[in-house]
Amino acid sequence: MEIEQMDVKTAFLHGDLEETIFMAQPEGFVEYRKENLVCQLRKSNYGLKQAPTQWYKRFNYFMLKINFRRCLYDCCVYYHVFQDGMIVLLLLYVDDMLIACQGKSRIQDLKKMLSEEFDVKDLGAAQKILGMEIQRDRTAGRIWISQAKYIQKVLKKFNMQEAKVVLTPLAAHFKLNGQQCPKSEEEQQVLEKVPYANVVGCLMYAIICTRPDIAQAISVISRYMANPGKQ
Repeated sequence: MEIEQMDVKTAFLHGDLEETIFMAQPEGFVEYRKENLVCQLRKSNYGLKQAPTQWYKRFNYFMLKINFRRCLYDCCVYYHVFQDGMIVLLLLYVDDMLIACQGKSRIQDLKKMLSEEFDVKDLGAAQKILGMEIQRDRTAGRIWISQAKYIQKVLKKFNMQEAKVVLTPLAAHFKLNGQQCPKSEEEQQVLEKVPYANVVGCLMYAIICTRPDIAQAISVISRYMANPGKQ
């Protein structure tokens, strides 16, 4: 399949409001002698709790209108099967889209429909999305995804660029238990400065995308998120 990528500009502004919402006049746009008045929103806006939902509802309505079906197993995957058996897939993640189909012309047709409905940016053949790099060898019919840049960024964020490389994510002799939590207030204060949960969260994203080999190790360390000790 050809895999193309698109991005929706200011996605949350496309949503339609279902409630009456008022907001304070934005800083720098307060009307003279009307300082006590508020603005009524006519459409969805960034900062609203319902903005992501309203954007999704609007997008879902459009996709169903152009005869796409929503996948039963993932609400952000849409597909359409043509009479000749060819299928086109659209995968949505907030405002990022991947469109996959064996026929390039079918992808272009869908892009045209999307651009007529929303303010979108065509990014061409998919090369990077959500921190994943995509590489293809069309001659051999192969595709790879990696998170090399994402992982380097995570290492740099936590000052681990010079960390020693090991083959086994979690050595057999490395044991953790609840008794290793901080025993004194001084220890507690020191470990409060360690972004433990942040590290685990960054690594969990790598597991989901490209690194299932570290899943067991992260499963072990994630059991001690509440009050991690020095070990």
